[in-house]
Amino acid sequence: MAISWTTLLDLVYPRACELCGSKIGPELHHICWDCLAGLSYVTDPYCSVCGDPVDGRVDHDFVCFNCSETRPHFELARSAARYRGVLKDLLCDFKYRHALWLRKDFVRLLSSCLSLDFDLSAVDAVTYVPLYPSKQRFRSFNQARLLADSLAKLIHKPLYSKVLKRIRPSISQTNLTAKARASNVRGAFAAGRTFRLKGRGILLVDDVMTTGATVNECARALKEGGAQSVFVVTVARG
Repeated sequence: MAISWTTLLDLVYPRACELCGSKIGPELHHICWDCLAGLSYVTDPYCSVCGDPVDGRVDHDFVCFNCSETRPHFELARSAARYRGVLKDLLCDFKYRHALWLRKDFVRLLSSCLSLDFDLSAVDAVTYVPLYPSKQRFRSFNQARLLADSLAKLIHKPLYSKVLKRIRPSISQTNLTAKARASNVRGAFAAGRTFRLKGRGILLVDDVMTTGATVNECARALKEGGAQSVFVVTVARG
């Protein structure tokens, strides 16, 4: 019976949960089942278009005020869990402190989200929110591309790189209002290699979605480039 490299490495260097420090079994990566269960997952009720969760009880599908007022360029957006607590800390470690080993755990969350809310037969390819070139050189990687690459392999879809490009820099969205966020990224993206987009259903991947301004602008650019439909999935929802 063959023994995997992961099993052998676990014997020599046992993995511990990134959060609680408990031992992790071979079926997991860096977050244990108990800590995964403790995340604040996005559950009903939420907007049937953008996936923004609301408090209270809603017994029917609904569209939030923002999506009703101005329909987004994407067909559907969903996020696995809320951007708070330990998930926020982990994503910051991944994004800003090069904790790249957490990618598989985040992809597990993305995959679970897809299985609940998406019809993958409508998805032809996967892409990601790009960084402005100077920012990517400074950071040395694009966290959204890492997630999209692993997710595309998991769901057996091609990864389309360079079909979306950031054509101008923008300031951090963190402390901006919803209106300012939309203005900040307006015209910041354009489609590239449009021959790959014609008539395709594109799954757009990012780490965090807050107001949806960035992914909406990306969806606009992809559709202007010829994409038939754009679906959005992120690890967290702000």
